[in-house]
Amino acid sequence: MIKDFIDEESGEKVKHAVMNAITIDCVIFGFEGGKLEVLLVQHGQGISKGEWGLPGGWIKKTESIDSAAHRLLQELTDIDDVYLEQLKAFGRPDRYPLDRVITIGYYALVKKEDYNVKAGFTASDARWYKINELPDLIYDHGEIFKFSLKQLRQKVRQAPVGFNLLPEKFTLLQLMQLYEEILNVELDKPNFRRKFLKMKLLKGLDEKQKGVSHRAAKLYKFDPEIYKKLTEKGFNFEF
Repeated sequence: MIKDFIDEESGEKVKHAVMNAITIDCVIFGFEGGKLEVLLVQHGQGISKGEWGLPGGWIKKTESIDSAAHRLLQELTDIDDVYLEQLKAFGRPDRYPLDRVITIGYYALVKKEDYNVKAGFTASDARWYKINELPDLIYDHGEIFKFSLKQLRQKVRQAPVGFNLLPEKFTLLQLMQLYEEILNVELDKPNFRRKFLKMKLLKGLDEKQKGVSHRAAKLYKFDPEIYKKLTEKGFNFEF
């Protein structure tokens, strides 16, 4: 069955088969200044004009859902070449105000310094928000965000995925702040330092912070090759 829909971003009438009314929404996490952030876009057109939501939109008939996720993220924010992990389908009957639309959620962890976010396509703005300072989000995007954060909190305890959010060189304090932000806990600095150094996943550098007003701290790098060798031997990352 074919029905007319109003594209939530362009405002134009489009035709979709009801059983194929599927969209994509992406939760992109970043980390800066000791704070976990998420990337949002402001809609420039359509029924949600002026409102904020996750980067996303309609899937084209000729593309896969993975291809659609990458295309939409690049068109709306100029972020490209990132690993997007699929979360799940979100399909409450009333999640979209005009008709039944199912969305596939994705999430990614990115180093903010690697990307120059720029609004494009139907987005009038694209901006990073601290996760505890989010504006009101359209539709069920708040639910999608909360689910992705829950997934991140589970995964960061089981694998060193948090390093994807840090700059190439970082301090142990920055690493601890990252885990505190993701897990929403206060950690004991000496215990945290001892636990991570004992894992031998960090490579100490003969460098210290530059341009800081406090005492410069030693810099480290995550060693993915060591992690790979350890896991092959049966090492389990648990935090």
